[in-house]
Amino acid sequence: MTKKILKFEIDLDFALIAITTPLKDYRLCYFINKHLNFGFTKITDLAVDIYQGTVEPAHFSIYHHQWEATETDFYLIANKGSDGLLIPEMREVDYFLMIRNFIDETDLNHIISSLNRIPEILAAVKIEPKKMKSRENLLF
Repeated sequence: MTKKILKFEIDLDFALIAITTPLKDYRLCYFINKHLNFGFTKITDLAVDIYQGTVEPAHFSIYHHQWEATETDFYLIANKGSDGLLIPEMREVDYFLMIRNFIDETDLNHIISSLNRIPEILAAVKIEPKKMKSRENLLF
């Protein structure tokens, strides 16, 4: 009898920016909205089962903004939630800016440089989602 092995690779079709800042989520959204001319609004908290069913899911603050012309969605997600970290291997990161749907490299670099110009943001860097161990926590 032959064994067949199914290999499954998750499609991570989004760009991810890690943000380090001492600001609360609503203050960070205020500054991003002001400096980048975005319109982030709070949506229902992201519930993630970070402990694989042993306890209640952890809740993470999440905000949404959409560019109507290109249907590009932006999600600002807190890394620190009610019961732990969304991405535990990235303890120093406070928030993730997830960009879904098409965005070209020029726009992405402009967003990163604009974020880094906000005095309250210590660092904003692009990270590769495929290299993260807990990348499944970002799928919603």
